[in-house]
Amino acid sequence: MNLEKNGPTMLIKRMLFTALLLGTALAVHAHAATAVAPELATLQVKAAVSNDSSGFDGVVEAVRQTVISAQVSGAVVLLDARVGDRVKAGQVLLRIDSRAADQNVAAGDAQVQASRALLDVAAKDFERQKQLLQKAYISQAALERAESQFKATQAQVTAQLAQAGAARTQTGFNIVRAPYAGVVSEVPTTLGDMAMPGRPLLTIYDPTALRVTASVPQTALTSSTQSPSAKAEIPGISGAERLITPTQIQVLPTVDASTHTVQVRADLPSGLSGVTPGMFARLWLPTSAASTANAGRLSVPTSAVVRRAEMTGLYVLDANGRPLLRQVRLGRVSSDSVEILAGLMPGERIALDPQAAARVPNSAAK
Repeated sequence: MNLEKNGPTMLIKRMLFTALLLGTALAVHAHAATAVAPELATLQVKAAVSNDSSGFDGVVEAVRQTVISAQVSGAVVLLDARVGDRVKAGQVLLRIDSRAADQNVAAGDAQVQASRALLDVAAKDFERQKQLLQKAYISQAALERAESQFKATQAQVTAQLAQAGAARTQTGFNIVRAPYAGVVSEVPTTLGDMAMPGRPLLTIYDPTALRVTASVPQTALTSSTQSPSAKAEIPGISGAERLITPTQIQVLPTVDASTHTVQVRADLPSGLSGVTPGMFARLWLPTSAASTANAGRLSVPTSAVVRRAEMTGLYVLDANGRPLLRQVRLGRVSSDSVEILAGLMPGERIALDPQAAARVPNSAAK
């Protein structure tokens, strides 16, 4: 009887005790969070209007890039080029089996010799017929037949010479040479492959002629595109060469009907180290103050940026004051600040010390 009466009472007491412990733990946890969070140095991000320039994403391209294809069929018997090799103009890169072509050249030379022998006989016969006509031993018709035979043999020799020259030219197609000094960027063939007319064998580009191509909204273009303040930024390289002054800027006269953007090409100076086609680049162009691309800039201190492998982010404070790691997209770097292109809104607060923000409880990636 006592156990039956005390059973529910003990259960209620245990539930109350568990709730008391849980409430105490939550209170301690909340107190710890509120005790650490205020120690963080934070900054409220504000949009700043700038009439300097705006950045547009682009890509590095080669002004002169050539895909070398086969002109004849045959097996690849020599491949003296690899991706990344620097080649000189006229350097032999690849050879195609030319034994059949060499035989054609030999046959053509033999036919030329035979035709020349016939021409020699026809020429002597024609001279002999002219002498006989002078002595009235033959008729005029016989002389005309001899002359016709001589001219036909002469034309045959000319045709054989042309065919032999064509066969000799054909053998030149079996040797692939570099059209200019450049860098081999792609080799889609291997030793022993069968080359066919029109099949790509190698791709080379001229490293001294590179450009940055970007799509710019038509509303962002101004007449001052050729201003010296226009810059090309290549984040993939470091040092003073990261911001480059283009030698020439070309605005294509066509507008994309679907995106309403204009393609802008900025020629880069020669001699840049570490710049290759396909690299990500950003083109900074002077834009008007009324441009939507220039409506507001968000900049944060570079020390607040967190870099983890391929992720770049900031610790942004949520409504409860907890720092949450959020991925952002960076723009131009100037002295001790960096522009935020995406991932952050004006008015949000960020933690200036990423290491201290990472130690705050419940801080997580957003």
